[in-house]
Amino acid sequence: MTPPPTPSILLISNGTAEDLIGARLLAHLGGKAQVLPLVGSGRAYAALPGVTRVGAALELPSGGFPFGSLANLWADLQAGLIRASLGQWQEAARAARDVSGVVVVGDAYALMVGTLAARRAGAPLVHVQPLLSAQYREGLGVREALLELNALGANLPMPYELQLARGAQAVYVRDSETARYYAARGVRARWAGSFAMDVLPPPERDLTPLTAGRPVLALLPGSREDHRESLPLMLRAAAHLPDVRALVAWPHGWDAVTLPPGWTLAVQDSGAALAAGEGAQVTLLRGAFGAVARAADVAVGTAGTANEQLAGLGVPVVTFATRGPQCTPGFVRRQGRLLGEALSRVEADPGAVAAEVKALLTDRRRRARASLAGLTRIGPAGALAVIAGEVRRLTGR
Repeated sequence: MTPPPTPSILLISNGTAEDLIGARLLAHLGGKAQVLPLVGSGRAYAALPGVTRVGAALELPSGGFPFGSLANLWADLQAGLIRASLGQWQEAARAARDVSGVVVVGDAYALMVGTLAARRAGAPLVHVQPLLSAQYREGLGVREALLELNALGANLPMPYELQLARGAQAVYVRDSETARYYAARGVRARWAGSFAMDVLPPPERDLTPLTAGRPVLALLPGSREDHRESLPLMLRAAAHLPDVRALVAWPHGWDAVTLPPGWTLAVQDSGAALAAGEGAQVTLLRGAFGAVARAADVAVGTAGTANEQLAGLGVPVVTFATRGPQCTPGFVRRQGRLLGEALSRVEADPGAVAAEVKALLTDRRRRARASLAGLTRIGPAGALAVIAGEVRRLTGR
């Protein structure tokens, strides 16, 4: 007797980190799935068997942060944000005709699209919300709230998002405090572990030959275009730290490397290059984020998930604001409220960055407090296996 086909699900995500979480969740689930990445190419899904991409890729100048600044929003609107978004709503409705469940990984906008699809399919809806945290409220005074009006919904869920979330059969959030906040407002919310730590890759290579005998500084310019501004500053900061081994976790091609004036780049192979200048040599590594993260004693990052992952490993993180699109002053303030003592915010100056790294390396008590804050606020991995079980239960997979 031929077994019945495995029910398909529709997974909607909107961002690089959200795609990684969605792809890892689908790997836990197995079987058929349709994926609709709302921002970017969705390359995290490319190698998954049984997964069909629907919708056209939407590459935005803001990298998915239209409300990070007015400039971001204007650039995205000029790039066709509204027209493309309407097309995605239509794609979601079409894809939902033959699915047994809808999973959303992302923010309120993704939840809107997912709610439409779930209603069209008459199927259960599961929301994975990796962005909001009740911890963003800590120390949020009137002045900061006014400065962050453009990102109001990034600090706490807006009433319309809570209303949409109440329609989901399950909502998974990033920490226990946020689960309590949602539950008190009628949402079936649960915390099962850290999504960020679930998608942290294992060490890809042995870095002992590079790191033996010296403290290791991980440099995390991030996957967004902020790297063009932040990498040169990080390299110059590393030049102020001759006794530290600096390693860049580089997620782009070598042609995207932006160097400070007078620096040179020697590409060794597809996975390693050497930046040299101001008497310093800094190794850039591609495809080695997991190894760099676990080797680090301190990190300097202008990233979102990567900063959180290092903090979740107990590594103190130093950050500074860029002109965007992601690591804007408002973003840095919010990340500071999220990570507490695990994150040090400094001016975008090589000397200031180097001084903060040196202070963390020499003050063991402070480094221990930062480590504990990161471990506590991010929490352990384990959420995605739990969520996969819930999706199976709701959809009959």
